[in-house]
Amino acid sequence: MRRRDMLLGMPALLLASGSPAFAAAAQRVLVRVDTELGALLIAVFPRKAPVTTANFLAYVDAHYLDDGSVYRIVTPDNQHPEPAVKVSLVQWGMNLGQKPPPLPPIAHETTAMTGLRHRHGTVSMARLEPGTAASEFFICVGDQPELDFGGHRNPDGAGFAAFGEVVVGGQVVDALYARAESDHMLRRPIPLRGVARA
Repeated sequence: MRRRDMLLGMPALLLASGSPAFAAAAQRVLVRVDTELGALLIAVFPRKAPVTTANFLAYVDAHYLDDGSVYRIVTPDNQHPEPAVKVSLVQWGMNLGQKPPPLPPIAHETTAMTGLRHRHGTVSMARLEPGTAASEFFICVGDQPELDFGGHRNPDGAGFAAFGEVVVGGQVVDALYARAESDHMLRRPIPLRGVARA
């Protein structure tokens, strides 16, 4: 291609790069999660939650989540022992239990740091103490402000690290949530069939 032709093409590229659609695409990465009940499309936000998003994408790109499952569904009625603050969510990931994760745990990015909130469809990190999150994730069912920084679900008040949202497949989240059992840990986890960048 001649230099003149390249220069003529540049204004269109610059216009495209300044467009709202280009800006939105640059601020999120899409990941497809295939479950036994259908597919979800998740948008994750590397600019807002860089540490948490990088961790999630590392698990995706290494295919660690391909053989994972939805193994915990929390409803207001199945939390035992009954906590002071109840939440509703669908938890999924490698379901390692006491086994160490394949990648090291990450620093805790609070919602006060990222500006994200635990709203309906938000994707976030499961954890015990701050700084222990690694291979387990959850999707909020309904708005869950008690999972934000300063919320009371955890005694430490640090909340959980939100980093994405379900953008396609809300009906699949509903179908998964409908599989809740009398205890929050499923006796028969729901297999994942693959997790990959879209």
